[in-house]
Amino acid sequence: MIKIIPIVTLALLASSCASVGQNIHTPNDNHLVKDTTGYTNPSDGLVTLESDYSVKETADRFESIIKSKGLTLFTRINHQKNAEGVNLKLRPTEVIIFGNPKAGTKLMQCAQNVAIDLPQKVLISEDAEKKVFLSYNNPEYLKVRHNIQGCDKVINDISTLLGKLGTEATSK
Repeated sequence: MIKIIPIVTLALLASSCASVGQNIHTPNDNHLVKDTTGYTNPSDGLVTLESDYSVKETADRFESIIKSKGLTLFTRINHQKNAEGVNLKLRPTEVIIFGNPKAGTKLMQCAQNVAIDLPQKVLISEDAEKKVFLSYNNPEYLKVRHNIQGCDKVINDISTLLGKLGTEATSK
């Protein structure tokens, strides 16, 4: 019995790692589809754009753009800096949380549970090959996830805006 425990533990650990691996997607994965705004992964609901800039530059550009458009910047999180604060290493990774209460409120009026995914967020990160990506939740995915009905115009407007913001922040 004692010899079986390490084998079972190892098997459970391996299966956990395998399932984590299935949920981590990069733009190099085979199941990503390149569309006009970037990489879209239907299973995780993310739109991912490759940036011509560093993580910090992309995040700075994105922040400046949303402020210039009158959107609300709620916070900017530097995960790499936070990791360093506890003596851990992490590639450059930032999250910007922002939004527009007019659009967000309209979505919540259609399906209040969408509030769990609001305000909007963008993830700007560097992969192992030093490529930088900006990712955000695909509004069409949120529509399905939260069974949002009667808000197609709002969803389309948000999709268009996120695509423009992301492209402007990532492109030279």
